[in-house]
Amino acid sequence: MKLAVFSAKPYDKTYLTNACASEIDNSAGIDITYHEFALSPETVPLAAGATAVCVFVNDSLNADVLSSLHASGVRAILLRCAGYNNVDLAAAERLGLFVANVPSYSPEAVAEFAVALIQTLNRNTHKAYNRTREANFALDGLLGRTLHGKTVGVVGTGKIGVSFARIMSAGFGCKVVAFDPYPNDEFKKHGAYVPELETLLCQADVVSLHCPLTPQTRHLLNAESLAQMKEGAMLVNTSRGGLIDTRAVIAALKRRHLGGLALDVYEGEGALFYNDHSGTIIDDDELMRLTTFHNVLVCGHQAFFTEEALREIADCTVRNLADFVHARECKNSLVPQGGGTLASKDSVPIRI
Repeated sequence: MKLAVFSAKPYDKTYLTNACASEIDNSAGIDITYHEFALSPETVPLAAGATAVCVFVNDSLNADVLSSLHASGVRAILLRCAGYNNVDLAAAERLGLFVANVPSYSPEAVAEFAVALIQTLNRNTHKAYNRTREANFALDGLLGRTLHGKTVGVVGTGKIGVSFARIMSAGFGCKVVAFDPYPNDEFKKHGAYVPELETLLCQADVVSLHCPLTPQTRHLLNAESLAQMKEGAMLVNTSRGGLIDTRAVIAALKRRHLGGLALDVYEGEGALFYNDHSGTIIDDDELMRLTTFHNVLVCGHQAFFTEEALREIADCTVRNLADFVHARECKNSLVPQGGGTLASKDSVPIRI
């Protein structure tokens, strides 16, 4: 059996190869081919001869791509991430494809990075670092705010949101409030729920997004909701770029209503992130405009990027593959499978 891995970086090769060696029975005969390219309509032919493909957050798996994969013999889609907004699940179900994700991997990794973004932007450590390298030790322009006692709003209280709430409450002494239509008892140990998103936005000094991208959550932070935020508040997004309307957030920054913005994700990241574009001209005017603000941080979708998380992602991905190979029930399957040979997933509410 052949596995085609797309958007493969050197670290993907290392961790997936190690995971296959320990998780997959050698008798299964898994032959892995790594492709640095993202899966797209143009690169689908690279999957020819493969039984399964392994993809990441910016690979495209729309109906046409899935049909092409199915026609070439692919029967399993392995996502080495939690989000699946880039997969047409209805089309996958029609085609009878096995689709499985990694629903949870080191939630602390993402939560800790969200905190790092907050503290970097709040205390201007990035500016101080650059200044001192030029022997400039002046403090003007580096003034921050003490987080202790501030109100932090968490939008989405899955495992990452709860981990983030724990850090901000127990670690920094913040008052934590959250909005989520599906309350999580674990979060209640660290904060309180509010009934409406608007209530959270008008109270919070820092708003951190920890929810999936769905049709219901796309542009959750738009011109209207941004205007509801407390003046001078900070907005942090380590989930999915499409949660924020970029044009609206630029307008909020320009009128000085939004006090700061920290992004590890960006709605137009697909054509840019995970690759070196330092020698080329970036034609994304909105992203370039964001980088001109002194109170904006943009990172390249690296919140997950720890040794522990990569190991968990690889191990879970390979376990999903093993379930497919052996026609076992897979708790991470995203679509119901016909014929009783492949696994199905219990219905899980979409959390925001």
